[in-house]
Amino acid sequence: MKAYLIALAAGLLVGAIYGLLNVRSPAPPVIALIGLLGILIGEQIPPLAKRMLDGHAITVSVLRERCGEHVFGRLPSSPQAEPSQPEPGQTEAKTKTAA
Repeated sequence: MKAYLIALAAGLLVGAIYGLLNVRSPAPPVIALIGLLGILIGEQIPPLAKRMLDGHAITVSVLRERCGEHVFGRLPSSPQAEPSQPEPGQTEAKTKTAA
C-alpha cells in the first residue's frame, strides 16, 4: 500500500509542477487508459471461457488467482496474511542465522 501512496504523491507533485509551469501532461487521455483497461480485461476472457467449456466452475478465487494479478498488478497485502519470505538471493540458512 505504501508504494501506491508514494506513486500517487509523486504524480500529484509532478502534476502541480506542470500546472505551475502551464505545461500539458504527456500522459495519454483518459479514453486511451480506458481502452487499455479493456484490453487487460479482454485478455482474461479466453482462459475463463476455456475453463467453462471444460466444465469447471468460475469462482471468485479463480478470478482472483488467474486474473487479479495480471489486471491489477501485485496488490499489497497485510503482513499477517503472508508468511515472511527471504529476500531474493538469500538462502534459508542465511535468514535463520540473521535472526
